[in-house]
Amino acid sequence: MAKKKLPDRITISKVFKTIVWPRRRQVFIGLGLIVVSRLSGLVLPWASKYLMDDVIPSSNFELLQWLIAAVAGAVVIQSVSSYALTQILSVEAQHLISKLRAQVQAHIIRLPIRFYDTAKTGELVSRVMTDVEGVRNLVGTGLAQMVGGVLTSLICLVLLISISPTLTAFVLVPVGIFGLISMKAFGKIRPIFRERGKLNAEVTGRLTETLGGIRVIKGFNAENQEISIFEEGVNRLFLNVKSSLTTTSFVTSAATLLLGLASAGIMGIGGYMIMTETLTFGDFLAFTLLLGFMIAPILQMSNIGSQLTEAFAGLDRTEELMNQPLETADSVRTIDIGGIKGDIRFDRVSFAYEADQPVVKEVSFHAPAGTVTALVGSSGSGKTTISGLVASFLNPTSGEITVDGLDLRQVKLESYRSQLGVVLQDDFLFEGTIRQNILFPRPDAGDELLHQAVNAAYVNEFTERFEQGLDTLIGERGVKLSGGQRQRIAIARAILADPKILILDEATSNLDAESEQYIQASLKELMRGRTTFVIAHRLSTIRQADQILVIEQGRIVERGRHDELLALAGRYFQLYTYQARI
Repeated sequence: MAKKKLPDRITISKVFKTIVWPRRRQVFIGLGLIVVSRLSGLVLPWASKYLMDDVIPSSNFELLQWLIAAVAGAVVIQSVSSYALTQILSVEAQHLISKLRAQVQAHIIRLPIRFYDTAKTGELVSRVMTDVEGVRNLVGTGLAQMVGGVLTSLICLVLLISISPTLTAFVLVPVGIFGLISMKAFGKIRPIFRERGKLNAEVTGRLTETLGGIRVIKGFNAENQEISIFEEGVNRLFLNVKSSLTTTSFVTSAATLLLGLASAGIMGIGGYMIMTETLTFGDFLAFTLLLGFMIAPILQMSNIGSQLTEAFAGLDRTEELMNQPLETADSVRTIDIGGIKGDIRFDRVSFAYEADQPVVKEVSFHAPAGTVTALVGSSGSGKTTISGLVASFLNPTSGEITVDGLDLRQVKLESYRSQLGVVLQDDFLFEGTIRQNILFPRPDAGDELLHQAVNAAYVNEFTERFEQGLDTLIGERGVKLSGGQRQRIAIARAILADPKILILDEATSNLDAESEQYIQASLKELMRGRTTFVIAHRLSTIRQADQILVIEQGRIVERGRHDELLALAGRYFQLYTYQARI
């Protein structure tokens, strides 16, 4: 089986233009501080040479005092500059992470509904919260330390050559071999980090689903099954981490081996040169200390290089997500529709989720403003897809949908959906209070409008029994409420939104007989003067609809009012009489 082609990687130039360059002020200040810090650190090894070759042999106490003062001053400067570096770049890096998370979330939330048909909530959460974390190493101290490390190594290299070209040439051989090993290793690690992000998202997604569906899991005694699935996921994540650890530890071990052998060689060569008086003891001490200052950044860079590789891997996945076209990216949507009447017309509309497999086929109908259109049919017939097309959640594969005579594909989504209300079979309630959920479409609505919606949907019938009333906390997805109570809150939310077009998808399916009696009255008030589309399996709820469309296998097989369809003794008659027997 062929491997799935990975999306293009984010380029270094794009990262520089979009992430590093806009923060050039902080980055340049950081680079300046790292230069000051590293140069201050070189005072100690250079002072050691003078201490051994000049100060001690001549017993120059005055020069000794100046030397100690210079070293102490350099240490203070190094300490202060390192602290300032961390404060400036680390804070800016965290600020960047927060901005990137907000940008990714804003992009995701504007993606088409079809994107969410295949995406997992937990995976998207992981991408928003985890994948952007690595940028702290691009703007934070990681990049500055890498640049500072390169600078320190170059300065040390020049100083080492000035002390002894022979010893320096010997050192450069293992350092060059280590550089080649590191480049090869980081090229291998980047795909591993990308795969880790994917695995982490999958595991997070499954855990989110597990916790969200805990009642179903316990109801079917499936705890062990979920535990096994999660264990398998975290084990695959472990194997991925193990692969990266193996590679990075190989780089570290290679550094230890090569540089250790170099140190042993320097000890022998340097000792020989001191004994033959071609190198002073002070030069050898300074060379050894400077070598440490050159090697330390190289070892540090291997770690930072791994962090930067991880950062680019996370940005690869973020880039993949940010390249998904927005729902509003269609340049054809240029019409700001303003206030609408709600006249909806379908003209030979077809739609397919997958090519050559249409679920809606050549559907045509007219829903005049202010009328009620009911969609009935067996499960999977295409009713919900038609309602999704009305709501502009989906775009037709062929044909045309018009609202007040305007092609819906040319209308700006914000201007249309601001006049749209939707009540679904399993309507989503947010964690918080009943009041907050009803006010969701209009957070600034006053108490009068709020209580009108509450009364119209008979929410007050049960909130009056709660100690906190409308300020009662309902738990995640409204878990503390019954199905009927949740549905009435959803209907109150739609009433408060005051839409021109209303879609009711099984809006009474979760109601008991008493609740349904309340809701039928409130729905009648809600639908008055609004273009309404009703999807209902309970055919008794749509008897007063202005037109009923019977959908089967994506086509309209019958249309008319309730009595007219019964008189036809066709598909609608079969559905209605079957339910009546039940």
